Amino acid sequence: MSSRFSSLALDAVNVPLLAGFWTRALDYRVAEELDGGISLAPRNGFLGPPLDIFPVPEPKTAKNRLHLDLVPDGCTQEEEVERLLALGAVLADVGQGPDVSWVVMADPEGNEFCILSGRTE
Repeated sequence: MSSRFSSLALDAVNVPLLAGFWTRALDYRVAEELDGGISLAPRNGFLGPPLDIFPVPEPKTAKNRLHLDLVPDGCTQEEEVERLLALGAVLADVGQGPDVSWVVMADPEGNEFCILSGRTE
């Protein structure tokens, strides 16, 4: 017996804002809306975990203990960072040094995630 991975859950004060950001960032689609939450899923049979965004009354206040690591697909790390900045992400400082190979960012509600160097870089 074991557990099976079901989905990633993300709390949000503004569920539609975060759903809009993550659908564009990951090229996901809205799969379901239920009880004020929005469930996102990969488009076109792409393999990836569902992302469930649920409403909470309070904003994020501390560094995430769990975060997403994303790898650019079809572009460089720099191009992907610029694309995500245009979508509403910001650069984030969680104490990483200047010589790390990843870029730490945060979504519009402050949830940190990293952009790794691309596989071809």
